[in-house]
Order: sequence, then C-alpha cells, then structure tokens
Amino acid sequence: MNITFDPSQISYGQILMIFFSVAHDPTQLNRQGPDDGTQYRSAIFYSNEEQRRIATAYIEQLDAAKVYSRKIVTEVVPFKAFFRAEDYHQDYLQTHTDQPYIVYNDLPKLEHLKMQFPELYRN
Repeated sequence: MNITFDPSQISYGQILMIFFSVAHDPTQLNRQGPDDGTQYRSAIFYSNEEQRRIATAYIEQLDAAKVYSRKIVTEVVPFKAFFRAEDYHQDYLQTHTDQPYIVYNDLPKLEHLKMQFPELYRN
C-alpha cells in the first residue's frame, strides 16, 4: 500500500504506531496471517533519511521494550517505485465485505483500529 499523508493531520510516528500495533504482525518473516511468501514480508519503504532514521529507531525501541515475544523482522528499505495492483484488488474491502478472507482477517483489524485510535480513524 502506498501511503500519502499530510503531516499536519497525522505524523509519520503515528503512522508507524498504527502499522506496528494494528496492521500486521511484524515478527512474521515473509508471512501475514494465512498468506505466505516474500510478497507478504513486513517492510517500510522510506522516502528520505529522516523517515529511515525514525522507522529504524522505532523498531529498536519496540524490540528493546520486548513489545513482541519475538524479534521484529520488518525491513526498512528505500522506496524505489510503486506499482498499482490490478483493478480487481482496488477497494477490495468495500466491494467484498462478506468474503471470508475480509471477515476473518481484515474486519477485525479495522475494528481494532477504530477502538485503539478513535481520534485518528476516518471513514
């Protein structure tokens, strides 16, 4: 997912906080939930040196605090290019709300986001 954000609305640090606490399990190598393979790796693609530094420091803090029972394997790598997924992947949650994958994997994350960060959640 390519994220474009307005730092006056949400900070990079807040995005990292959501990424690590709601979006996925950063300790799973090349896997997320039922999905397996390198295309499912946990990664942060930074656009500048400040983002790299902040992301790396955030991961180091989480590991030092032992927030997760295993070491974080999220890669922090330079952004090179964004490739838009095929049309059938676009707005998938909105167009497939009853699909079992969405019901069991994505809707619980969305509810967690609403509960954990109500001040940041936008419909």
